[in-house]
Amino acid sequence: MRLQIFRMWITRSSSRAVTELAEAFPAVLLTGPRQVGKTSLLQREYPDYAYLTFDDTAAARQAETEPSSFLDSLREPVVLDEVQYVPGLFRHLKVRIDRDRRPGRFLMTGSQTFALMQNVSESLAGRCAILELSSLSLEEARGSEPDLGELEFLVRGGFPELSTGRLSRPTDWYAAYVTTYLERDVRNLRQVGDLRDFDRFLRAAALRSGTLLSYADLARDVGVAPNTVKAWISVLEASGQIHLLEPYHRSLGKRLVKSPKLYFVDAGLACHLLGIHDVETLRRSPLAGPLWETFVVGQVLRHFQVERQRPPLWFWRTAYGDEVDLLVERGGRFLAVECKLSEQPGKESLRGLRAFAGMYGESALEQGFVAARTSRPYTLQDDPPVRAVDVRELIAGLPSG
Repeated sequence: MRLQIFRMWITRSSSRAVTELAEAFPAVLLTGPRQVGKTSLLQREYPDYAYLTFDDTAAARQAETEPSSFLDSLREPVVLDEVQYVPGLFRHLKVRIDRDRRPGRFLMTGSQTFALMQNVSESLAGRCAILELSSLSLEEARGSEPDLGELEFLVRGGFPELSTGRLSRPTDWYAAYVTTYLERDVRNLRQVGDLRDFDRFLRAAALRSGTLLSYADLARDVGVAPNTVKAWISVLEASGQIHLLEPYHRSLGKRLVKSPKLYFVDAGLACHLLGIHDVETLRRSPLAGPLWETFVVGQVLRHFQVERQRPPLWFWRTAYGDEVDLLVERGGRFLAVECKLSEQPGKESLRGLRAFAGMYGESALEQGFVAARTSRPYTLQDDPPVRAVDVRELIAGLPSG
């Protein structure tokens, strides 16, 4: 079965990384949430590869019950789609790869990383490169929509289907996405006994995006046990729907917050769950600030995915309320980021940065940014340097390579 190329294509920043990895490893696994374009990316880059999807239950059954004959029947090189459905296949793939280490033999996609990664790490360590893909970044979306505004993109979200122009009501797509996610990715988990509870949990989690995570408070609002909330949070995190940002604290005997902050990786999904479907509703919402922070952190995460680096990211907050939204660690020093929805943030935005420098010394700060909606970057402070920038300028200032 040959791959089919779609007519419309949005250039993905991860394309080069996929090519480089496929030239170096016998197998490459492209993982991430559903509907972010994993299969489409492989369709675009490898149109001559054979293709098989394990969404086909007959193919999945054969791969699990007759793995050797199944692998014998494949025409290589091949794309194997949705490999999370065939966990028993990986140890047999290992045997095939050990016989022939030619690069690029098996390109795979998988959506349910909470079930997938253990099998890959146990069976294909050193044989399979792993690359995570999220929904579109703002810059990727602007490749086909150069005038796309930051707030418009924040509300709409980065799922590729929403950028095709074929959908008059993105809310319809999101409703189907949430239903599919609940039914296909959650129903088989032992921790989920009632999908209605999990649906309430999703919306309560979206309400907290960009804020400190309290399992007890979230459990109380949903009406389930705290341990259940912890299990569900781990599901969302492992499947790429949320990111938990850990606090930074160097032992100085200070009272620092130790709870993580919760972020939806795609701010548009959070907006949908909160009933925010247009920019004006976002502007009026008391959640506009945390959602802007969610958007900024999501763009930074995508940068490090493309760079194939584990995100060296933290936040910092004291028990007295001083906070830096995002710390990017580089060689023992930090790039510090404050997220402000304003178009012209002033020096009041520097309180957290100054408190951090006061605790750890100004030498700990390499550069400060205030990520805002400014149309033109400008300097807020000279030493250490702090600039108000838009998201594009912020991403350009992050470590790469």
